[in-house]
Amino acid sequence: MPTPTSPRRLPPLLIVVLAGLALEVVALVVAGGAAVVDLVAGNGRVGVGLFLAAFAWGLAAILVACARSLVAGHRGARSPVITWQLFQLVIAGTWLQESVSVPPLLLGGVAVVVLVGMLTPAVVEATTRSARPAVDDDAA
Repeated sequence: MPTPTSPRRLPPLLIVVLAGLALEVVALVVAGGAAVVDLVAGNGRVGVGLFLAAFAWGLAAILVACARSLVAGHRGARSPVITWQLFQLVIAGTWLQESVSVPPLLLGGVAVVVLVGMLTPAVVEATTRSARPAVDDDAA
């Protein structure tokens, strides 16, 4: 049993989830950078480019905060992570209707891996350590 000073051991599936989130964060940071590069090159509209960069970098920051929260065992990060994965699946599905190519397959694949990982019992247990104990009505 880990002591208060020793780090707790993360379940392997939570490590897989965190790796998937890390891939998504890197992709969002790169996408935000690409929007800025596009603006500097004079392509596109300023408002759209700034929004895309801010949105991508803001979402990346949220995913980093969620990953840190999952590592700490807090359950509050599960909802935004799962919601983002469902959104990614919708994007990948829409993209695949246009043409079958590698990017939407990667997008959907990472989303499925993270989503399934988040719903496994080991990850659910590891991310509910901060949950309040159930109130026993009979004890009152």
